[in-house]
Amino acid sequence: MKDKSINGHVAIIVANVIFGLGVPATKLLLDKWVTPMTYMAMRCIGAALIFWAIAMFLPKEKVERKDLLVIILGGLLGFVISQTLTAWSLNYTSPVYYSLIATLTPIAVLILAVPILGEKASATKLLGVVLGIAGAALMVVLKWQSEAGKNDLLGIFLALMSLLTWAVYLIITRKVSEKYSPVTQMKWVFLVSTIAVLPFAWKEFPQTALFSSPLSSASMEGIALMAFIVVFATVLGYFMIPYAMKYLQATTVSVYTNLQPVVASLVAIAIGQDILTWDKPVAAILVLLGAWLVTRKK
Repeated sequence: MKDKSINGHVAIIVANVIFGLGVPATKLLLDKWVTPMTYMAMRCIGAALIFWAIAMFLPKEKVERKDLLVIILGGLLGFVISQTLTAWSLNYTSPVYYSLIATLTPIAVLILAVPILGEKASATKLLGVVLGIAGAALMVVLKWQSEAGKNDLLGIFLALMSLLTWAVYLIITRKVSEKYSPVTQMKWVFLVSTIAVLPFAWKEFPQTALFSSPLSSASMEGIALMAFIVVFATVLGYFMIPYAMKYLQATTVSVYTNLQPVVASLVAIAIGQDILTWDKPVAAILVLLGAWLVTRKK
């Protein structure tokens, strides 16, 4: 189980690195290429097709009806509602403000996990959550004045709603994640998500720049960004989450959420959009230290 626990940590780190890359990519897509609803529809359709195609080559796994309802409800909360709120949030505010709100996710998960899953809120675990939040918040707060959106108050409210639905998703799918493979869970999640989102997005496709612009070197940028979001930030990222939850507590999984603003900042440094300052490595260390404290048995 110890080795499997390591696999869980690796999986959730990979997922949050991808999600961290996805935040600036999503912002670029929303600014130039897609609407929030067409963005969501493309993610749902692409992921559903990929997961159902993969499932065809794997042994068929029977899902109990009550578990299927949990998977579907979790998918609607953790993907359709949470990610739609995220897209709308980034449409109104900056990635910096959004990232700051996202650092509160472990607190929401810990509050819910204690009564629902029976996780123990020990002093060490609370310290780990606080350190993880402090690490991400330190870096984000130092950039607080540098970016602003067109309606930050609305964007921040939508970000809060997004993190709450994400926290509920992590809690209610924790037990079914132990019973079924990630592919089995995700094929149903994205099938239902497609059915839920497509009616709202259908009319927006013809007016969306990504689909109405002629094929050119400029439009290839939008296609490449959308492909990254579908293949990596949706399929691979959402595959890793239920895999990690087989071996890790929901609170531990949520603490790693604080890696996302750190990753986004490091990428900005690598491509020349930001510079390396003392707060960024300190933030990364605090986040990882917080995750280690949350995971400790004693």
